[in-house]
Amino acid sequence: MHISPRNNAENSPQDLPFGRKRFSHRLRSFFRLAFRWFACFLAATMAITLLFRWVPLPGSSLMVQRQIASLWKKDKEYRFRYQWVNMDRISPYAPLAAIASEDQKFFSHMGFDFDAIEKAWERNQRRKRVHGASTISQQVAKNLFLWPGRSYIRKGMEVYFTLLIEGLWPKRRILEVYLNVAEFGPGIFGVEAASRAYFHKPAAKLNSAEAAILAAILPSPLRSNAARPSGYISERAWHIQRQMRLMGGPASLRKHLGAPPKK
Repeated sequence: MHISPRNNAENSPQDLPFGRKRFSHRLRSFFRLAFRWFACFLAATMAITLLFRWVPLPGSSLMVQRQIASLWKKDKEYRFRYQWVNMDRISPYAPLAAIASEDQKFFSHMGFDFDAIEKAWERNQRRKRVHGASTISQQVAKNLFLWPGRSYIRKGMEVYFTLLIEGLWPKRRILEVYLNVAEFGPGIFGVEAASRAYFHKPAAKLNSAEAAILAAILPSPLRSNAARPSGYISERAWHIQRQMRLMGGPASLRKHLGAPPKK
């Protein structure tokens, strides 16, 4: 039996309708391009995070956002203050107060405190005011790389950068960066700038009470003033000092932080 060329052509995959072939080609091109962009994103973020393991940070995403906002609002009173200092030039009371206040499981978790997240979720179901459960590592990721907000995309990026930081940095470096990029007031970033602005001394000379006050204003730095603490901030600082003593004081950090890394 003779089979016509027409029947063969109809069965050939090479002769699909033009519209379908064009769509298939565009879809493959899109996925190739998306994969390339994704690979470039991973490589770039890993490279810059690895670089920041050793290099003093020139600034952070939050610092840039605050400065842009002040220019947009034409805020002439805004004054940017930031000075990087190594951990050995920071009073041991400052990291101890930050851990006592913000993340007492800092040395035992890998970036996320799931018990605190569960408790915060249960609390938020009963209250209108949202209560967060971010660890120090999460706050570093957010302040250093991201933007304020509660979208799923931003949260997903926060998870990614938190895992990246925990995987590439030692705990000492995470804590050092946190103390240097944390916001302590309008235009005041880092413990060195905060110590000089509020107590007129370098961060190396902070005492226990001063470090506790600085830690107490971290949740709401734009509404608090460490030089003139409110009753709530003073009470919070008292509780932080109590936790610092229960944790064993500055000596308790030595086994975790150890000596500064060699460069």
